[in-house]
Amino acid sequence: MFYFKKIQQLLVTVIVMMTVVCSQSLYANTEKTSDKQKQPDTRKTASVDKDKKVAKKERKRKRRNPYGRNYFPNYELITEEGKKVRFFDDMIKDKVVSINFIFTSCQNICPLETARLTEVYRQLGDRVGKDVFMYSITVDPARDTPEVLKAYKKKFNIGKGWTFLTGKKEEIDKIRTKLGLYIKDLDETLPDGQIDHNISLVMGNQKTGQWMKRSPYETSQVLVTQLGDWLHNWKKTDNKLVSHDYKNVAKIENYNDGTYIFRTRCQTCHTIGGGDGVGPDLQGVTARREEKWLRRWIAEPNKMIKEKDPIVMEMMKQYKDINMPNLKLNAEDVRKVLEYIKSVEKENYAMLKK
Repeated sequence: MFYFKKIQQLLVTVIVMMTVVCSQSLYANTEKTSDKQKQPDTRKTASVDKDKKVAKKERKRKRRNPYGRNYFPNYELITEEGKKVRFFDDMIKDKVVSINFIFTSCQNICPLETARLTEVYRQLGDRVGKDVFMYSITVDPARDTPEVLKAYKKKFNIGKGWTFLTGKKEEIDKIRTKLGLYIKDLDETLPDGQIDHNISLVMGNQKTGQWMKRSPYETSQVLVTQLGDWLHNWKKTDNKLVSHDYKNVAKIENYNDGTYIFRTRCQTCHTIGGGDGVGPDLQGVTARREEKWLRRWIAEPNKMIKEKDPIVMEMMKQYKDINMPNLKLNAEDVRKVLEYIKSVEKENYAMLKK
């Protein structure tokens, strides 16, 4: 009996000890499981981070400007000062620009285009060369050396900020193509060394990828607004050419044909009673010159320059040898322009009498 009780106590002790050991083991396993639940799964986190990075790159790729280094060539051009520059890196990268193509011996639209852009240049003021950059690139590099371009620029009293450039013809043609200003079907073997080329200019913000083609016949105020405001996403608020008050905005005028032709073609260089500009003041011109001479001068000035008409030669000397452009006006257009000039002359004389 004594031994039986001893064995019974021993069994109870063993059972208690086993129960304690099992409980501790169970508690330890529970603790480990709990820790595992608390700790993040690094594999899942890495996968999520990777997905986020891929999504971010995809968004960035979609936002990327398509008109960057991979689109535009980076050819070397030479300024009128003889400085070498790269088209993409130095001229347009992250800039708001206007680019047009001219040649200095042009008898047609180039002088008018330069004169129109000269108005834009004056109205933009000291912004040119800072947050707006203007470039004129020759399509006739064989003749338009840096020295020739510098002399041409001087004729129009153009200062800093507006750069004239030359380079290799085949590379300039590729730049024109990329800007949408090159037409392969145009005849480049015209008489008198003339070159038929697209007269449009292009304006753009390379950083945002916004580009637009414009005409030199557009009014300078519109060009200034587009170049100075639109392409800066209207961050510039000091444009005095734009009315911010609907009450004071200019009314739309109805132009007759003569008025329209004069204001889009002639007014860039001439005034009627407002003093000399690029060309002479036309007040009183219908009285000073024979109408037959005036009609021909308006219609085909390039021929009269070539013939060295004495009146023309005197005017050329007085006005820095800037060619009067042949605007391709027909006889009816010429008649309407002369009618408009006469009507304004008459109004000016009437005002003087008062």
